Amino acid sequence: MPLQHRAAARLLEPLRRVADNRPRCKPATHPGEGPPDRDFLLLLSWYVIFSPRQQHTIGKSVSVSGFGYWSGRDIHIEFHPAKEDSGIRFVRVDQSPARSVIAHVANRVETPRRTNLDANGSSVEMVEHLLAALAGLQVDNCEIHIDAPEIAGCDGSSLPFATALLDAKIVPQDALRPRLIVREVTRVGSDSSWVEARPATHQGLSVKYRLDYGSENAIGRQSLELQVTPESFLQELAPARTFVLDEEAQWLRDRGMGLRVTTEDLLVFNDEGPIDNPLRFEDECVRHKALDLIGDLSLAGCDLIGHFVAYKSGHRLNSELTAALLAEGQIEEGYRLSA
Repeated sequence: MPLQHRAAARLLEPLRRVADNRPRCKPATHPGEGPPDRDFLLLLSWYVIFSPRQQHTIGKSVSVSGFGYWSGRDIHIEFHPAKEDSGIRFVRVDQSPARSVIAHVANRVETPRRTNLDANGSSVEMVEHLLAALAGLQVDNCEIHIDAPEIAGCDGSSLPFATALLDAKIVPQDALRPRLIVREVTRVGSDSSWVEARPATHQGLSVKYRLDYGSENAIGRQSLELQVTPESFLQELAPARTFVLDEEAQWLRDRGMGLRVTTEDLLVFNDEGPIDNPLRFEDECVRHKALDLIGDLSLAGCDLIGHFVAYKSGHRLNSELTAALLAEGQIEEGYRLSA
């Protein structure tokens, strides 16, 4: 089999692996069109070892629908191409007039268990899985229209969003992507949970995450280390779903939250393991925590070049590190490719 065909087969494997798990979000279809050119991911993955790289947007508008884990509302999301240097912008089309929120750590508001943004009298909840899909596939400029204050939970992973973005085709732009190079160790947190940025051992971004629920818990101790490229993100992280302990899920339901969510919509663990929902990876939980980290780091609004190591870190610490890097580091602005 030619190299490019073997590579394409590898890229499609996570889609085949989870095809029977009924994703709760459905990307819009376009009758009469051929399959997306996923070989483009190989080109992106090759670009990631060089710096700087070109910015990217999507080639056409696509949509995803689902329901909000927290609100239970039906939600429609549309991804639209955006011009160079515009970044990631959420537009609340359910408001009159429509209001926008830029995906940046300066707009983050502290909320347990998720990443929320608030600006211009508008807010967007649970953005981390969608942002991870954009960052993992290196989509830098995109306008996201939503008709609710929350991003659809889908199947609890980034895969439905990544699939829609691939269907839209990821296209390069002339402007180069700004970057912040980590030159010294920066850590936030405590001895019990922390996350730190270290100078890169390779070009681009790499992550190492250690998850520790103890030896008596079904989740247990898991670790993962990964050089993040569009190909590795799609294969290793995008399908990994969010998870919760059964007692935590019951606590939320008792307070009127997550009432529409079932064990088919995410991973709910009891003492024996996930309830009525088979794992996609043996270490799916730590993979999802790495996915969350990538989504939260994307709130820097530029490429972060470094090695990121986390121990039991969550959204708050991830975002604190992102803010610290922006405060202490210097963003190297991109420029346009010459004709």
